[in-house]
Amino acid sequence: MSQSIDSVPFARPVIGEEEIAEVMAVLKSGWLTTGPRCKQFEEDFRAFIGSGVDAISVNSCTAGLHLALEAIGLTADDEVIVPTHTFTATAEVVRYFGATPVLVDVEKDTLCMDVQAAARAITPRTKAIMPVHYAGRACDMDAIIALARQHNLKVIEDAAHALPTLYKNKLIGALESDVTVFSFYANKTMTTGEGGMIVTRNPDIAARCRVMRTHGIDRDAFDRFTASHKKPAWYYEIVAPGFKYNLPDLAAAVGIHQLKKCHLFQQQRQAIAEQYMHELKHLPLDMPTDVPAGDSHAWHLFVVQLHTEKLSITRDQFVMEMSARRIGTGVHYMPLHRHPYWKNTYKLDDGMFPVSTDAFNRIVSLPIFPDMRAEEIRAVVSAVTDICRNHMVKAA
Repeated sequence: MSQSIDSVPFARPVIGEEEIAEVMAVLKSGWLTTGPRCKQFEEDFRAFIGSGVDAISVNSCTAGLHLALEAIGLTADDEVIVPTHTFTATAEVVRYFGATPVLVDVEKDTLCMDVQAAARAITPRTKAIMPVHYAGRACDMDAIIALARQHNLKVIEDAAHALPTLYKNKLIGALESDVTVFSFYANKTMTTGEGGMIVTRNPDIAARCRVMRTHGIDRDAFDRFTASHKKPAWYYEIVAPGFKYNLPDLAAAVGIHQLKKCHLFQQQRQAIAEQYMHELKHLPLDMPTDVPAGDSHAWHLFVVQLHTEKLSITRDQFVMEMSARRIGTGVHYMPLHRHPYWKNTYKLDDGMFPVSTDAFNRIVSLPIFPDMRAEEIRAVVSAVTDICRNHMVKAA
């Protein structure tokens, strides 16, 4: 029997008894911060991605991106190419060094970085390219990596949306980029509440990130107090002015079990996405485009684009009507070039980013999460259908 519902949240984490039991075990262990669970989580993540990568846990994807840029030696004289259609963290970490994020437009069909726009943005000061796998769909990584190699640039993938995304039958994280950084924020495809993971094959980058995530200390606290060393257990050395970016065992305990469910979560998200596309395809909306053969979509977000010329309401009015029906939605994203800091600091305007600007006026992210019930999916479909049909512009 179907259940009536009062509301549908935009996102809802799926936490099972396994995660709860692991957290309880940590609380009883007497070791709460970075320790054995973090080590296990990192080992599990290395095995999950494969391809000989190393994995360094951190307390956010933002922290991971910051450490990645520090590890490649970014300086104030450098530039990093970043898509405008992203969350501010992607660009703000560049500013932490006094360096310049150079914003570029995105592709119309995918809202991922436009590689040709990135190519035009390269200057002698360019140090790296930072693609964002928007909504869980992979960027054109062959083209981006080829462009980077041509100009001797680093590639740092912002994979906050992209676990477990496939690109040409390889997991994001297993490609030939320099660094990939994942997010485990509460609404992501798996969660530790707050947290992230740096993945790299470069041992120098891995070692630098590991040291810099905890104040530039040359030994993790857990290693100092559990391992056998020639020096006293209390002894450590500061080798660089680092940061406080380590992931605690309490968070890693959740991640250990979320990772085991990651492929199942993707399958559940995929099923919801397919139902949305089937049920909403006759409405004045652009659905997410199909991924190429050999790719898969993580479906962190399900983003539709309103045909605003066929509707008598704006995107914002659509969102308000969804809210009146107690259906959670999002807008991902207001492009960086529209935010006051980025717009004013770098003298940016809509005309410089026509694709992202047009998309921003039309995009709405619908609820999608693994344990979404059938009646919740029906409620979303019903609300979107009613709003579109009620506001269809009549032909002259």
